[in-house]
Amino acid sequence: MTQKKIALVTGAGTGVGRAAAVTLAKNGYDVMISGRRLEPLQETLDEITGAGARGTIHQCDVGDPDAVRAMFDACIAEFGRLDVTFNNAGTGAPPCELDEITDDQWLTVVNANLNGVFWCTREAFRVMKAQSPQGGRIINNGSISAHTPRPYSIAYTATKHAVTGMTKTTALDGRPYDIACSQIDIGNAATPMTARMPQGVPQADLSMKEEPVMDVQHVADAILYMANLPPDANVLNMTVMATKMPFVGRG
Repeated sequence: MTQKKIALVTGAGTGVGRAAAVTLAKNGYDVMISGRRLEPLQETLDEITGAGARGTIHQCDVGDPDAVRAMFDACIAEFGRLDVTFNNAGTGAPPCELDEITDDQWLTVVNANLNGVFWCTREAFRVMKAQSPQGGRIINNGSISAHTPRPYSIAYTATKHAVTGMTKTTALDGRPYDIACSQIDIGNAATPMTARMPQGVPQADLSMKEEPVMDVQHVADAILYMANLPPDANVLNMTVMATKMPFVGRG
C-alpha cells in the first residue's frame, strides 16, 4: 500500500484554503488544517474525512511565531512527516486612501500576510530539512496583487509583492534539501472574499465596475498539480484567473 502524503493548509476554514484541503484529501493526502475559527475548520474537516482521508485541526494565528512552531511540531507528532505546506492564510485592510490607513490596519495585514507566511515557511523548511526522506514543497498564495495593485490597497499589495520575493528565496535556499517552493497568484476565484466582485469594485481609473469570477475548484486543481510534481520539477509561479477580469491590459 502506497503511503499517503501529508499536507498542511493554513486558512483552511473557507474559500481557497478549504477547496485546496479537500481536493488534496480526495487525491491521496492526509491533511492538517489550520485557522483561527473552529466552526468553519470543523466543516472543512468533515469534508476531508468524508473523502476517506485522515485529517486534523490545529487552531493557530499564523502571526504568532510560537503558535506556528507548535503547529508544525504537532503535525510531525501526528503524521510523522510533512510533504506539502500551502501558505494560504491572509487578510486585507478596508479600501482607503494611502494616507488614511491606520497603524493597526497596516500591522494587521503585514503580520498575517508577510510575517505569517515567513513563520510558516521557516517551520516547514525546518521539518522538511530534518525529515527522512528529506524535502517537500511549500506553496504560497501570492495573488494577482503580487503583480498589479488595485486602488486603495497599499498594505495588501505590499505584502503580496513581498511574498514573491520570499517564494524565490525559499526556492533557491531549498535546493540543497529537495525543498521546492511555488507561488500561485489567484484572480477572482469565487469565494466569500470576492463576493463583492459582481456588485462592482474599484478600477484603475477609480470607476466601479462588475468583474467576472471563476470557480474556486480551478485553483484547488492547480494546487494539486503543483503539489504532485516530483522533487526535480517545480512551478515557480502560476497565475490562475477569471479569463475576462481586467488584469491584462492598460488601466
